[in-house]
Amino acid sequence: MTVKGTGSSRSGKRKATRRELLRCYREMLLIRRFEEKAGQLYGMGLIGGFCHLYIGQEAVVVGIQSVARPEDTCITGYRDHGHMLACGMDPKGVMAELTGRASGFSRGKGGSMHIFSREKNFLGGHGIVAAQVPLGAGLALAARYRGEKSVSFTYFGDGAANQGQVYETFNMASLWKLPVVFVIENNQYAMGTSLERASSTPELYARGQAFAIPGESVDGMDVLAVRDAGRKAARHCRSGKGPYILEMLTYRYRGHSMSDPAKYRTREEVQAIRRTRDPIEHTRNDMLARELVDESEIREIDTEVREIINHAADFARTEPEPDDSELSTDILREPVPRP
Repeated sequence: MTVKGTGSSRSGKRKATRRELLRCYREMLLIRRFEEKAGQLYGMGLIGGFCHLYIGQEAVVVGIQSVARPEDTCITGYRDHGHMLACGMDPKGVMAELTGRASGFSRGKGGSMHIFSREKNFLGGHGIVAAQVPLGAGLALAARYRGEKSVSFTYFGDGAANQGQVYETFNMASLWKLPVVFVIENNQYAMGTSLERASSTPELYARGQAFAIPGESVDGMDVLAVRDAGRKAARHCRSGKGPYILEMLTYRYRGHSMSDPAKYRTREEVQAIRRTRDPIEHTRNDMLARELVDESEIREIDTEVREIINHAADFARTEPEPDDSELSTDILREPVPRP
């Protein structure tokens, strides 16, 4: 299994300022260090339930969210920590939610897979495969109904791309010309099944053709390639032309979840991708090669990010758990009719 695309980063050939590259590098590094720390806390028994790490895929959400406007919405599946951080959510609140603390974004009741922030327009975190896809189209419908120019960035994986509700959503989104960018994070494996074994059409972006939805395949390991494609897709949606599909060719380094030993692929495969395609290392090397930064600046960013994540982890360990009264809040109770 290989990630399609060039073996070397093309970021240096794309237009980006020093400030843009530094921001992208810092945000990707923040996600990477957060996920590494989350994996440690899970191993210590401080995070319960499921925990799906985003390590390796950082360029996708950082590149897309770099072109998003504050009024745009973001919705995704259960591999969602990176999306929260890219939307600007406080790492302390995200980590506290993972450890089930009252100061978490869902007050400690959502855990890793069900986190929301209305302030940042992050609408989850959804544990059911592909459930967020029709919801993302619904967000776009609401925006159009209210006369807004916002875009719904709706993320899902290559495994979710085989769910029937995705194609029902494609049909309605195209029919109603909804401003939704469908971002397929093709990390090559749906749980433990490779794309070649699960899909009769490996070009997932092309599945929109039956519904007259344009799309393209993007090097999801190149943050600037993602940024440029995201800008194009968002412009298409804001102009009233309807939805757009972006298939991000990316790769996850860890198993499907923390309980997955990932024996369906070789260690050599993962190491080869890390060595030749890592999005963070490519951005770092591009900046150094173009003399936009020096090694001391890189070390300063790394130190700053580690301090932020360590502080978030300490916060998540020591904050109180939710009060028992929270068990009966945020629950829809239909009135029981009397006989």
